[in-house]
Amino acid sequence: MSHACLMNTYQPLPISFTHGLGTRLWDQHGREYLDAMAGVAVTGIGHAHPRLVAALREQVGLLLHTSNLYAIDWQQRLAQKLTRLAGLDRVFFNNSGAEANETALKLARLHGRQKGIAAPLVVVMENAFHGRTLGTLSASDGPALSPGFAHLPGDFLKLPFGDLAALEHATQLYGQRIVAVLLEPIQGESGIQPAPPGYLKAVREHCTRHGWLMMLDEIQSGMGRTGQWFAYQHEGIVPDVVTLAKGLANGIPIGACLASEAAASLFTPGSHGSTFGGNPLACRAACTVLEVIEDEGLLANAQLQGGRLLARLRVELGAHPQVVAVRGQGLMIGIELARPCRELMLIAARDHGVLINVTRGTTIRLLPPLTLDEREVEMIVRGVSRALEALPVLA
Repeated sequence: MSHACLMNTYQPLPISFTHGLGTRLWDQHGREYLDAMAGVAVTGIGHAHPRLVAALREQVGLLLHTSNLYAIDWQQRLAQKLTRLAGLDRVFFNNSGAEANETALKLARLHGRQKGIAAPLVVVMENAFHGRTLGTLSASDGPALSPGFAHLPGDFLKLPFGDLAALEHATQLYGQRIVAVLLEPIQGESGIQPAPPGYLKAVREHCTRHGWLMMLDEIQSGMGRTGQWFAYQHEGIVPDVVTLAKGLANGIPIGACLASEAAASLFTPGSHGSTFGGNPLACRAACTVLEVIEDEGLLANAQLQGGRLLARLRVELGAHPQVVAVRGQGLMIGIELARPCRELMLIAARDHGVLINVTRGTTIRLLPPLTLDEREVEMIVRGVSRALEALPVLA
């Protein structure tokens, strides 16, 4: 398998898939795999879902693109569904999560301008990941910030995730310049790190008190992955801005930035735009995904099977000498190890037929489709456990 014509940005495993169905994928040799990562939290309703396939086939034969110079009916339908579910008022559609976060950062800048702040600051979190554009890299923290991308744009204040005292201290030092807080309710790329209980609610109250925008990156944790439509709903709050992508259209590229009326009104015609954002195909796909999640009870299933998977992993791996922690919420689970373990991706796939992901070098990340059942939970537990047995013991 040659990758000579591709830019050297990925390190793909020597496996290529030809088709999928539900939670399963098949490679070019006909071997079957259980997909426990869903394309990194993308194919939430599974591969080749018949309702989505039918909708896409019909839409491809009707209309793909007209541009945002004209009203797009499916865009309006999707916006109505998302705002209802999120408790927010307006949406801007993008093509990716990074673009959605760029939209949120633009709103923060405009919010600062409206308040007369010449050099606004956005509070972000250590170990966060918000995308790979220059702006979202600047808001992120970790290995993606390589020396080659020095002098990134934007003014950000990075604080320890989950530390309210640090937020209070930053307010005392920089409160006159801060205009927003951007964070993930569950940090995904850093190894599935959920916010401490009560933290999101406290940040919401802090933002309200100081007139800041609370902006939540739900690109990985949203769309039912935690057992609620959005992870913030577990704490009974509503932010000012929410960003989505990944599981929104089950593999068709789309991103969305949702906002309250006050935040959304900072945009005016011509102040932001996208050629492809919100095209009929992507929006119809997303509408169909939302309908499937509702009709098939996948929020409840994610909560049920996620709780079952987390409990079973803790039982099976709790005493493992190389397992540091097993954590997560719903079907968003991380298994932190005491040593680098990227080779587990190949071992689990090649030897046990289970597709997993390793993030930040030492954490197994599990993001299976929301359609997972009890038997497949056991398959994941067995595959991960047996793959771990292949790791050499640390000295």
